[in-house]
Amino acid sequence: MSTTRYTEDHEWIRLNDDGSATVGITDHAQQALGDVVYVELPEPGTHFTPGDAAAVVESVKAAADVKMPIAGTILMVNGSIADDPALVNSDPSGAAWFFTITPANAADIDALMDEAAYQALIGA
Repeated sequence: MSTTRYTEDHEWIRLNDDGSATVGITDHAQQALGDVVYVELPEPGTHFTPGDAAAVVESVKAAADVKMPIAGTILMVNGSIADDPALVNSDPSGAAWFFTITPANAADIDALMDEAAYQALIGA
């Protein structure tokens, strides 16, 4: 069973069984953005450090960066959300993942917020 961790910038990250990690934005983030109309994804093979803007999501209200939760290299991107940005609104923690990475250090995920800490952050 994989554990999901969260950032203060409202990204989630989940370690996969193969050692890769999947990144997306939280339900709270997609609600704050409103109707998502465009997603710009990074190029596979690009390396990012924590906090780097790795993707962009635009809605009718605003544009926001999707930041890297931990250091890693983009392994694969989810072309489905580029083709159908509304998926980000309908399934932010499932089908609307943004990208998978090869973590520089998978243990860095443990330093991020767990579900209870994230819920406290957003006042849920």
